[in-house]
Formats: sequence, C-alpha cells, structure tokens
Amino acid sequence: MATSALATDVVQNTDATEDAGAGGRSRRAGGREARRAIRSAPLAEDVRPVRAGMEGGRYKPLTDAELDRVHEAVLTVLETVGFANAIPSCIEACTRVGAIYGDDKRIRFPRELILHTIKIAARNFTLHGQDPKHDMVVQGKRVHYGTAGAAVHLVDVEKREYRESLLQDIYDAARLVEGLDNIHFFQRPMVPRDIPDPLDMDLNTLYACVMGTSKHVGTSFTVRENVGPALEMLYAIAGGEENFRARPFVSNSNCFVVPPMKYAEDACGVLEECVKGGIPILLLSAGQAGATAPAAVAGAVVQAVAEVLAGLVYVNALKPGYPAIFGTWPFVSDLRTGAMSGGSPEQSVLTAACAQMAHYYDLPGGSAAGMADSKLPDIQSGFEKGITDVMAGLSGLNLVYESAGMHASLLGFCLESLIIDNDMIGYCLRAVRGIEVTDESLSVATISDVCLNGPGHYLGNEQTLKLMQTEYFYPAVGDRFSPKEWNEKGKPDILQRAIAEKKKVLASRFPRHVPKAIDDRLRARFPNIHLPRSGMGWSAA
Repeated sequence: MATSALATDVVQNTDATEDAGAGGRSRRAGGREARRAIRSAPLAEDVRPVRAGMEGGRYKPLTDAELDRVHEAVLTVLETVGFANAIPSCIEACTRVGAIYGDDKRIRFPRELILHTIKIAARNFTLHGQDPKHDMVVQGKRVHYGTAGAAVHLVDVEKREYRESLLQDIYDAARLVEGLDNIHFFQRPMVPRDIPDPLDMDLNTLYACVMGTSKHVGTSFTVRENVGPALEMLYAIAGGEENFRARPFVSNSNCFVVPPMKYAEDACGVLEECVKGGIPILLLSAGQAGATAPAAVAGAVVQAVAEVLAGLVYVNALKPGYPAIFGTWPFVSDLRTGAMSGGSPEQSVLTAACAQMAHYYDLPGGSAAGMADSKLPDIQSGFEKGITDVMAGLSGLNLVYESAGMHASLLGFCLESLIIDNDMIGYCLRAVRGIEVTDESLSVATISDVCLNGPGHYLGNEQTLKLMQTEYFYPAVGDRFSPKEWNEKGKPDILQRAIAEKKKVLASRFPRHVPKAIDDRLRARFPNIHLPRSGMGWSAA
C-alpha cells in the first residue's frame, strides 16, 4: 500500500477508535466527520504550508568576493561605456543629477551617482492587488511567483498545435490565475494577435487583465501616447486618481533598454508617462547571452546589472524614491543555433546570480524563470520549469516572472500548464520554506512516546495530525494514487486532469471584483473594448 494511502487509513482508523465508546459502542455520530471537515477546511494564510512571500536566499551561486567583483565591473562599464540613443528628456533628467553626456552622444554615469541612486531608491514597497489579500510586500528575500511574457501563440494541448493568441486567451489566463494560490501576480503573458492597432491592443490587454483577476497586474504600453487612456481606465476602476496612486494595482513592464547599452526611445517615453501617472516600473533588461549580451555568464550578469542601474538613475532623476523593480532578465542562447534557450541550466544560474545582485544592493528584484524550451507540458517541460523555478526561489528572488504557463522559450503559452505549474510552484515554495528547527519540531518527546509507549509508528500520532496540513504540501492535480487506485480511476495522467480542470473553471469562474456599473462606464468611454460580454459571463445586453 502506498504511504499516502496508509497514512489516510491510519488517520481514519484513529478517528474510528476515538468515536467508539466502551465495548465498541459508537459515540455521537458526526464527530469523526466534523474532525475530517476541520482538517480539510481552508487554512488561514499564515499557517499554510506554502504561501506568497516566503523567505529564500539559501542558494548563492556567487561568493561575497565575486559579488564585489561584479559590482566593480558594473561601475566601470557605466563610467566608461555608458548608454547610447537617449531621448532629449532622458538626457536632461540624467545630466541634471550628474550623468555626463559626451561628444559621442553617449550618457556615462559616474560611480558616485550610481551609489547615491542606490541609496535613495525605493525599497520595501508593496505591489497592490485590487483585492488587498493579494498585496505583495517586495522586500528582503521574500519570494513571489507570477506570469509574464509576450507569447504570440496559445498552445492547444488537445490538438498538439500552436495557434495565434487572442484577447479572450489573455482574459481566460487571468481568471485561471485568479484561483491558483501559488501564482501570486499576473503579468500579461500573451499579445492579442486579433487586435493589430497598437492603442487598441494596449487598452484591451490591460482591460482583459484587470477584469480577469484581482491580483496585481503587469502590462506594457507601445508608445507614450497610449499611457494616458490607460490611466483614465485605471483611475475609473480604482474610484479616482487619488485612490489608484495610493494603491496602484498595475505595474509597467518597461524594456527601456535595447541591449547592449542603448536606450529604447518609445519605451523611455512610456516610462516617463507612467512615472507621472503613478504606475510602478519594472526596469527590464533582457539581453541574450551570446547574442545581445556577453556569452560569459558573469559578463551577462554585469551587463544586465549595469543596464538596470542606468534605468534606476533615470527613474530617480524623474522622481526620487519612485517604486521601481530591479528587473535584470538576462536570457540564454543555444550557441549552436543562436536561438533562445529559456529552460537551460545556464538560465537558472543567471537568474539566481541576478537575485544575489539585487540583494547586494538591497533593491527589490525581479527576473525570469520557468520558460521551458519544450513545446508542450511534457517531461522536458517539467524538469526545465522545475529546476529553473526552484533555483530562482531558493536564491530569494522577490518576483519570479514567466514562472508558469510558458513554452517554446516565450513563443507559446499554455492554459493547462498554468494549472500544472501551480502545483510545481507549490513544490518550489516548499523548498524555499526549508525546515524550521524548534524544540517542538526536533520531536524528542514524540520519539520517546512512540518508541517507549507504542504503537511504534507515527501515523495517527497527535503531532502527525497537527502538522499534516501546515507542514506538508499536497498537489491539486499531481498524481499520488497507488497503482491500484490509478488503474481503478481509468489511468488518468496529469494533462487529462489539467484539461478537465481548465474547462470546469472557464465555464464557471467570471470574476466580479469590478462592478458591472463601472464596466458599463468603461465600455461607454472606450467603445474600442473588444472583449465580448458573452466571453465574460455577462448577458449580451
């Protein structure tokens, strides 16, 4: 008999014994069921075995001396190489605080400016959800997992095909994430290929995300001019500009840099408008080692850190202490082909090293993991996602982007994988949590009682029953059946269970955290909202 099944039997037998009186007479019916109900009831957030914001930091690919060497290399690069292609407003802002604009039209950053910026930068801030229960305090080595990306395909696992991603797919992904406890935030994972106009695409992407989940949302904007209408939408949902600024529930994923070491004109304009409007910034540097970043892993870290620190100077020049995430996202190339390899072992150590650099500066860090090269949720996907995600968590990375649902190195997104990866991330979080060593958990008294007073095992022991929910993680769709049970249930596999769960959720979960009256006003103000009400569970009227 499988251990899990044996444990269940012993717990049930213990219940039965407790319910029997002298001579085996049954006490009041319902006692056993009541205890079972208590054990299966949802736990309070602070006693769950895994939860958002657990402390990582046990895995450190770089030594303290190596961190110092990376830091010194970063300062040297920023002082001597600097950035090209700055827009006039960026030049003005950065030179005003001490950057140097040279005759070669590159901005260089004296180390004193970098060190001062690190000192005044925002830290220990909150990324808010529309529902406060989803607020994330981004500080220290607290770990949160979420989605991200700009996949252009949805993975149809039943047909084993890739098709173009649609606006409805983004909304569907958001409402799946709404109910997945181990996915803590929702950054737009796909682009709506059915909406070609950039303004319509930006607004509709934002709308689909914030209507689909009450968790914190991340999104991008194509050009500066698209930020104003988006802010109008967000202020309306928040009940006013002041309310949104107090609790901004959307952040801007901003690729302000074109690696190596050049500014991106449109993204810089977006950054400036988001700072004005109160949207937190993810400063995202996404060089690809061997292509747009050095092939040396250490060099890729140096360039990514340098690029993000230059962005941090930019943001703090616009508004000192403005909430910005240290988004070092160096990717990996398969050097045989030049193609990206998001599921590679090099990716896992790159991401962990970037987390260490964020800790080195005591800045809120976000990087990418979980970007499987595999095209489907298969065995390859499992080991690629599991290894890269757990190493990111063990490193204490604050925000693990791309961690769920992604395939084909960011080209394909899979709804079923969200459900499977929610289990996988639960495993990662349990590893992040580690082992608590206390007088009670060392179990000397429990060992003594079981060994000296019987029954010679711990199944059904008071400590076992107490810890079975708070100490142990149980997968939602992962298979722990015995072979006999598995055979009796029709030999299901995890993908079949995920498909069934996806269909059940999408047929029934239509979040209503944004009242219909506000949605009515949004649709009246923005007639270019494309998501049909029928696809959101509303009547067509």
